[in-house]
Amino acid sequence: MVVAGEASGDQHAAAVVAALRQRDPSLRFFGMGGPRLGAQGVELVHGAHEISVMGIVEVLPKVPRIWRVLGDLARAAEERRPAAALLIDVPDFNLRLAKRLKRLGIPIAWYVAPMAWAWRESRVEQLRERVDQLLCILPFEEKFFRDRGVAATYVGSPVLEQMPPVKPASEFRAQLGLAPDRPTLAVLPGSRRSELSRLLPTLVEVARRQAQLHPGLQVVVPIASGLPPEQVRRPFEGSGVTPRFIDGQAPEVVGAADVAVVASGTATLEAALMHRPLVAVYRVSPVTYLVGRTMLKIPFVCLVNLLAGRRVVPELLQGDATPEAIVAALEPLWSGPARTALLDGLDEVRAKLGQPGAAGRVADAVLKLTSGR
Repeated sequence: MVVAGEASGDQHAAAVVAALRQRDPSLRFFGMGGPRLGAQGVELVHGAHEISVMGIVEVLPKVPRIWRVLGDLARAAEERRPAAALLIDVPDFNLRLAKRLKRLGIPIAWYVAPMAWAWRESRVEQLRERVDQLLCILPFEEKFFRDRGVAATYVGSPVLEQMPPVKPASEFRAQLGLAPDRPTLAVLPGSRRSELSRLLPTLVEVARRQAQLHPGLQVVVPIASGLPPEQVRRPFEGSGVTPRFIDGQAPEVVGAADVAVVASGTATLEAALMHRPLVAVYRVSPVTYLVGRTMLKIPFVCLVNLLAGRRVVPELLQGDATPEAIVAALEPLWSGPARTALLDGLDEVRAKLGQPGAAGRVADAVLKLTSGR
């Protein structure tokens, strides 16, 4: 059984399923995920989009549907009795599912640990009780969870094997059909509709102001899988900025850029691994922000800064993410000492992540769980 939510979880899960098939072609899979898991031949009882939502206020209208999906998956597991379950991220959903699977005696591997080191440390006890193997993608997580009695292992970052090789911006521009010698700004507004509604109007204004400061600027915007293209295109209409929209290929878009402005999340780490200067931005609903601010125990939100243990990337959150502030953070990164210092920091972060191969290590851990059945 494989259960993934959202685009990144679907991608990580699909890589693990492919690695499992290489090791044992007779394996069969069912569960929940997106198009990538479907393409791997996983029988999808439900689609990941049915539970995909971010924030406290935003989740409330979807609660009845989420409970229905949870019940369907639990019943499917009871009927089919899989040799193991691989749960990927979405802790509010998967911790509840894990409780039901544990009662059925199904061994559980969890890939992409909940951020209990940042907030809601109470989840540690739930992981200890319900999960047989926690597979971590951030190097500092293994010690955090092991110190609290969870069987945790750092398997490496799956992002490493999903990134194209770093090469000059001119090569990525040629690949994407962009002008080779014009200044280029990448705008990554997020992969959720709620992120677009809260961030994209601000980022359009950022692009407009950057175009005034950098004559001939070309703006490139990747459209994440599952997003309606018009929702990304429409805010630019009448702005005076005509971006080049690319279906997916966010890493390549960043690789083609001189600088990038990126919605905080996994995309910031992807941008960092492409070795391009970036500014991280984010907004959630006011209620979600107020609750989160009282519960968060970390000095940074951006993954790059968390891994570095210091502020490498400028991060502008909530009310601080204004066009003026974002442009002020971007400007020093086009050239000079600030650009060099940021790129040096990105090199440090890359070194901490170790070697690629996370999907294979997860596959081996899952097969080890099944060996006792």
